[in-house]
Amino acid sequence: MPLATVGTPALWAGFTLFILLMLALDLGVFNRKAHVVGLREALAWSGVWIGLALAFNAGVWHWFGAQRGLEFLTGYLIEKSLSVDNVFVFAVLFSSFAVPATYQHRVLFWGVLGALVMRAVFIFAGAAAIQRFHWVIFVFGGLLVVTGLKLLFRRGVEVHPERNPLFRLFKRVVPAVPSYHGQQFTVTRAGRRYATPLLLVLVAIEITDLVFAVDSIPAIFAVTRDPFIVFTSNIFAILGLRALYFLLAGAIRRLAYLHVGLALVLVFVGTKMLILDVYKIPTPVSLAVVAGLIAAAVAYSLVRTPAAAAGMEAPPAQEPGAGAPATTSTLAV
Repeated sequence: MPLATVGTPALWAGFTLFILLMLALDLGVFNRKAHVVGLREALAWSGVWIGLALAFNAGVWHWFGAQRGLEFLTGYLIEKSLSVDNVFVFAVLFSSFAVPATYQHRVLFWGVLGALVMRAVFIFAGAAAIQRFHWVIFVFGGLLVVTGLKLLFRRGVEVHPERNPLFRLFKRVVPAVPSYHGQQFTVTRAGRRYATPLLLVLVAIEITDLVFAVDSIPAIFAVTRDPFIVFTSNIFAILGLRALYFLLAGAIRRLAYLHVGLALVLVFVGTKMLILDVYKIPTPVSLAVVAGLIAAAVAYSLVRTPAAAAGMEAPPAQEPGAGAPATTSTLAV
């Protein structure tokens, strides 16, 4: 039986073309030159991506009804919330690899582009699996509950990208130079091409997103089975990830309890999937619970972690040409 979806071939093609156009404008027009992304620019781009997502949501609501509109909004909120965890890891990776602030946007752009492709593969594979094997939904639900509980009780986890098997394989296969060469991902020496640390951190970011996709993709299937709604809400959340990083990078220490809210969101959506055959939690209720958990976690963090105590000043921008990457930090890849 074919997957039930509101997305016609024309809609799929139109949405894909729109995303490619926006990405081309981003890198080819607005960010042709490498530069440090300031708070004002990050705020403006965050507003653009959120505004586009809400406009798209209004279109879904108008053309396909309130149920699909609520599903998109809930899915977008879940994915947007979970993407905050990516921000924490990005900050750690940039620090570990001593990535100059000037080139961080370029790394994130290509990282997001790779993430879009991986998410599309995960989404279609997950949708097909759920459609064919109903029990997969319970596997997804159990995975989310376990992941949420691990996140809730984690203490002092570290990032060591160099220990990841995929990362080690890449370094073994691709020779690398120890220093940055502007915004280039590769350089040629004596007729041989080498990776720069900028390419290594890009690979680390892609591997990180692969890990996060294992949590975030099942989470949205708790809200809707429509591949078009799953895909579009996920993509809009991912597209705003770069702006979100530059917006929150200086405030990460103040969001000390945000992981608690994210963990509870995962446990909630996992539980929703596990009890699906017994009771189907209405989409408006899911939206209210997810929004409430994230809002409460942010509010509690801001109250319990004053700006002065958290060291709110932004980390100094590193100069282009910083040395070889370090290997330790404080969060898990």
